[in-house]
Amino acid sequence: MSTPVQRGGGSRASADRLARLLNLVPYLLARPGIEIAEAAADLGVSDRQLREDLELLWVCGLPGYGPGDLIDMAFDGDRVTITYDAGIDRPLRLTPDEALALVVALRMLAETPGMANRDAIDRALAKIEHAAGDLADAPVAVEMSGGSDQVEALRGAVQRQRALRITYYTAARDETTERVIDPVRMLMVDGKAYVEAWCRQAEAMRLFRVDRIDALLELEEPAVTPPQARLHDLSAGLFQPAPDLTLVTLRVGRAGRWITEYYSCERVERTEGEEWLVSLRVSDLDWARRFVLGLGPDATVVSPAELAVQVRDQAAAALDAYAVPT
Repeated sequence: MSTPVQRGGGSRASADRLARLLNLVPYLLARPGIEIAEAAADLGVSDRQLREDLELLWVCGLPGYGPGDLIDMAFDGDRVTITYDAGIDRPLRLTPDEALALVVALRMLAETPGMANRDAIDRALAKIEHAAGDLADAPVAVEMSGGSDQVEALRGAVQRQRALRITYYTAARDETTERVIDPVRMLMVDGKAYVEAWCRQAEAMRLFRVDRIDALLELEEPAVTPPQARLHDLSAGLFQPAPDLTLVTLRVGRAGRWITEYYSCERVERTEGEEWLVSLRVSDLDWARRFVLGLGPDATVVSPAELAVQVRDQAAAALDAYAVPT
């Protein structure tokens, strides 16, 4: 069904109208020739609102949007009868799979650290679980990435406003460092849990991925965020590469596709074969060289040429070393 966007009235009004339209056709199908005033009273809207809904239904239907594709109806004075339903012949109902998917998604949302409007989430979850019946009791476990114990420890530090000493692996530099951070909030981005904190080592706000925190210790001192600290704007996504970083493009085979899930990629292009073209920005070509060599035959450097030469030379030197008799 294709429905034009309603302008004005706010998102809540638009959502209410969409729900009403989805159920209006099966309602009218079950009551051919019903008076508009009676239908409006049943649906809890005014006569004028119902007539506007009926006018909107006339331009809704199936792709093609021709006379035989759009919802059609006949009027006899103040009575209306649906003559073509475009397949919307029953009220909207969730399938078991859809209901279970919603239950799991809402449970995950409820477990997201620092999530606002928790009461609204709990109310929505209760309604879906009630509608799903026995299906809501399916043995589905929802667990945050990074380990539930670690997430709980970080969440507790945020709530208690305590500083943390962490051991953190930085993938971009392929190094592990120890640093003291002042946590501000927990986030869930693309299915990964993060703690946003003031890093005393970098003297800036940083996002630390929870599954890359190897160890953490809550300190006795309070978390202190300086006045110049600003939270990250994630409206455009987590990965916002600086234009001055080097763009590396690799051709990876099936066994190397895992890098698109573990590293922030700027572009992933699926070719006709099994190989993918993957582009990511790096701050250090030495790290990129080690990274590509670690992928072995599953990766080929497309650009930059400088990186391709470094990888080729080190691979050749390694082969020469193996050729020397011991």
